[in-house]
Amino acid sequence: MSAAETRIHEAALRIFAERGVTHLTVSELAEAAGVARGTVYNNLGPTDALFEDIAARLADEMHKRVVMSFVEVADPAQRLANGIRFFIRRAHEEPLWGRFVIRFAFGNQALQGMWTGPPAADLREGLEQKRYRIDPDQLSSALAMIAGATLSAMMLVLEGHRTWRAGGADAAEFVLRALGIAPREAKKIASTELPPLPRLS
Repeated sequence: MSAAETRIHEAALRIFAERGVTHLTVSELAEAAGVARGTVYNNLGPTDALFEDIAARLADEMHKRVVMSFVEVADPAQRLANGIRFFIRRAHEEPLWGRFVIRFAFGNQALQGMWTGPPAADLREGLEQKRYRIDPDQLSSALAMIAGATLSAMMLVLEGHRTWRAGGADAAEFVLRALGIAPREAKKIASTELPPLPRLS
């Protein structure tokens, strides 16, 4: 994206995250971005699809970065724990991103893909490897639990009740234990050093 387009998208993300709205006028967006209305028109055109575009971009970017981090991680339980903690750490590092995800994760189809992507694959692989003690037909319920635990921990971190390390480790440990991993192993997996989240080139 151009510098102007990036600035406009950042302003839109801030408004969506802070106000909880999904539609903006060109005037609102121009004022928030500190640019002329013509700049918004020239870089975006109509703003009708802006919310969906931003949600899709965020979901796709996070999905790709989490998948990239798994290249050398063979254990599906470790990948699942890392994925949960990546979300929680990023909410700490990028609060607007975190608040946007928390507000719209369950109601937006593109954002829902963040939970049905890598987490679903790791759950299926974990079931095949007998790492988890849930029935295959409980997969959708398990994914809902993972999303709920992750979003709740993100909120605790954003509200200052837990650090991202403690909140992330707790959420990952509780999820793994709920899936059938023994408590001691779940705690160990959830407490390993979290690598940097790869950046897209």
